[in-house]
Amino acid sequence: MNDLGDAHMRSWALRFLTLLAADLDDQLAWLGAQAVGADSAVEEALLLCRIWEGLVERGVGEPGTLREVEAIGRRLDEVENTPHTGLWADELAVEPVWDDVRERARQFLLTELGDWRQPLPPVRD
Repeated sequence: MNDLGDAHMRSWALRFLTLLAADLDDQLAWLGAQAVGADSAVEEALLLCRIWEGLVERGVGEPGTLREVEAIGRRLDEVENTPHTGLWADELAVEPVWDDVRERARQFLLTELGDWRQPLPPVRD
C-alpha cells in the first residue's frame, strides 16, 4: 500500500466528485472558458470510479460509497460511446446523464464526508 499515493488519489477523487455534485450554475462557473470536452469528462469520471473502488479495497474510502460510485460508472458506461456535443459545459445543462451523476455524487459525498456541499476545487490556469 502506498499511503502517499492513496492519499493523493483520494484527494483528487473527492475534488472531482465535489465538482460532479455541484449545482449546475456552479459547475458552469467553475468551467468558465475552459474547453473541457464532454468525452474527456466521461473518461475522467469513469477513471475516478475505478480508482475509488481500489481505494475502498485498501481501506482508504468508506465502503458505503461503492454503491454510488458503481451507479455513476454504470450510467456513464451507457453514454461513453455515444456522440457528444463537444464541450462538457454544453452538455451539462441538456444531457440527463449529468443530472443523474450529480445526484449520485451528492449521495457519495454525504456518505463519505457527511455533506455534499464542499468547496469547489481550485481552477487551474
